[in-house]
Amino acid sequence: MDDYDNYTHDGTVDMKKNPANKKTTGNWKACRFILGNECCERLAYYGMSTNLVNYLITRLGQGNVAASNNVTNWGGTCYITPLFGAFLADAYLGRYWTIAIFVMIYVSGMTLLTLSASVPGLKPSCSGDVCNPKAGQTAAFFVALYMIALGTGGIKPCVSSFGADQFDETDEYEKKKKSSFFNWFYFSINVGALIASSVLVWIQMNVGWEWGFGIPAVAMAIAVMFFFAGSRYYRLQLPGGSPLTRIFQVIVASFRKLNVEVPRDKSLLYETPDEESNIKGSRKLEHTDKFKFFDKAAVETPNDQLKSVANPWSLCTVTQVEELKSIIGLLPIWASGIVFATVYSQMSTMFVLQGNTMDQHIGPHFEIPSASLSLFDTVSVLFWAPIYDQFIVPLARKFTGHDRGFTQLQRMGIGLVISIFAMVVAGILEVVRLHYVREHGFFDVKQIPMSIFWQVPQYFLIGCAEVFTFIGQLEFFYDQAPDAMRSLCSALSLTTVALGNYLSTVLVTIVTKVTTKGGKLGWIPDNLNRGHLDYFYWLLAILSLLNFFVYLWIAKCYTYKKTAGSTH
Repeated sequence: MDDYDNYTHDGTVDMKKNPANKKTTGNWKACRFILGNECCERLAYYGMSTNLVNYLITRLGQGNVAASNNVTNWGGTCYITPLFGAFLADAYLGRYWTIAIFVMIYVSGMTLLTLSASVPGLKPSCSGDVCNPKAGQTAAFFVALYMIALGTGGIKPCVSSFGADQFDETDEYEKKKKSSFFNWFYFSINVGALIASSVLVWIQMNVGWEWGFGIPAVAMAIAVMFFFAGSRYYRLQLPGGSPLTRIFQVIVASFRKLNVEVPRDKSLLYETPDEESNIKGSRKLEHTDKFKFFDKAAVETPNDQLKSVANPWSLCTVTQVEELKSIIGLLPIWASGIVFATVYSQMSTMFVLQGNTMDQHIGPHFEIPSASLSLFDTVSVLFWAPIYDQFIVPLARKFTGHDRGFTQLQRMGIGLVISIFAMVVAGILEVVRLHYVREHGFFDVKQIPMSIFWQVPQYFLIGCAEVFTFIGQLEFFYDQAPDAMRSLCSALSLTTVALGNYLSTVLVTIVTKVTTKGGKLGWIPDNLNRGHLDYFYWLLAILSLLNFFVYLWIAKCYTYKKTAGSTH
């Protein structure tokens, strides 16, 4: 019995594919390498991406529109490629080997990017402020850029799930630690982001792009060393085969048995007799009563019984059916995160435009760029992540009795409420700002004498909302995903950020068209002193409030996943 308790019971193995030993693998001894890797990787990513638009304009000679579109297209790609990386991880390679392969592509891309900005021949020749890049030099830069996008696609969806794999879900003591891991994981991301958005941006603008890209490349190399240094401590979940194939098998089998009646006694539904699931790397899932139509796929007909081996396109196990049900159940929660991501995206758009109209001076000689105020979002995350883990959770646990203090859905809901207040605070500031403009007749003044630091509260609230919603989302999608689909579900959660940006674009486009009819300036004109940006903030606050009420209904209807043999 003692020997049995020395090994994990969630299907994880060590690097030699033996059952993972609890004493020598996993837990925080493994996670310190994963967190170090993530901190350096995010420093590298934000270090080269935060100021990328300025490189395209100053060194590659692109206009504002072209440079902006290239950055957003590349950024969108960085949130699409995780779907590809996640599929490979869940289906064939496993999370460790997917990260190991893609991290090498990533560091190669960072190296090429640095060379394209520093080596004669690859580096555009400049005369003063005017640069004339050759077609080959531009091509080398974009090859490097999209190598990075491909590399990040294998890391983004896998690394958080890989870290969570280091804690045995069947062990109550380790399971409590897993919740803390997601807090410290997000903390490490923001440590990297803080250094990148402050120190590295300054180096790029004041020292040179050679150092500005070179330091992130070195950080990425350190990230690689961190990752491989912890290999002997890691616990690995085995890949379970193509998750998409299993999903389509259930759908096809259900429609093939359209006229078959599901028995009232659900124990009659087809499942393998073994204790383990027939899906590699996955525990058995208990039957649920939601989406009953798909239960038809697990009904064993006389025709199925005649076959010595079950045809998966005609007969599926209960666990396979429940996998599909789990994914369908996650989609409404996923969709409710898009509006939150839209609010989050305002930090890089409307908050910056609002800040551009305010006094940016710190003392008589130094000005802070309005985009740099996003530092206060990062500081907020760095402040609230440990506060949540060390103080809020223990306090909430006394009132709720829940191990995590709040359920994952409660945590995400709290973040949605805080995001509403962030929009309200931003709107109130804009009302005050416009009143100041009208009172003093500052309609055509570029920067009114009102400190930009009045924006700090709205950035700080967004950071606080992130700690609740984004970290809760990370944990929720890992925990509620079927065992063999965790990377794919993590990638799915990342797409809310991309869709939130797209929704923001759509809203701005619609608002501009509707409010500029009849020769009016509209809510968001080039001169914000003559516009009504506050109305746009109120619109987002109302949409966030409606989204929250819909979320409450979705959360109330949601049924948490239950593995066979579990008690909760």
